[in-house]
Amino acid sequence: MEEHVKKALVEWNEEISDVLKGIEKEYEDVKRELQVYSYKFNITKQVVQSTINDEIIRNIREMYHKPFEQKLNEKRKVFHMFVDKIAKVSGIEEGKPQASGS
Repeated sequence: MEEHVKKALVEWNEEISDVLKGIEKEYEDVKRELQVYSYKFNITKQVVQSTINDEIIRNIREMYHKPFEQKLNEKRKVFHMFVDKIAKVSGIEEGKPQASGS
């Protein structure tokens, strides 16, 4: 293989590796945030279930439970996008045919 081609392939490999590292970091960040929002959501849910006062329940739901639920759902969507992309890439790398319609 010619030297300039080899050099270009090495540079391209390094660039792709850097991009993959960034994606992995972002994936781990989203995964961690998803866990945090899941914990917060479950804690507020338990507090609501153990509280008798309707006004307190309403306030907790408005101030904490609903925002945590919204953020949790957003993070889940992002997390699932990562998982779907990883599955597609893994399928391509393994030589599996991609299903059309996804």
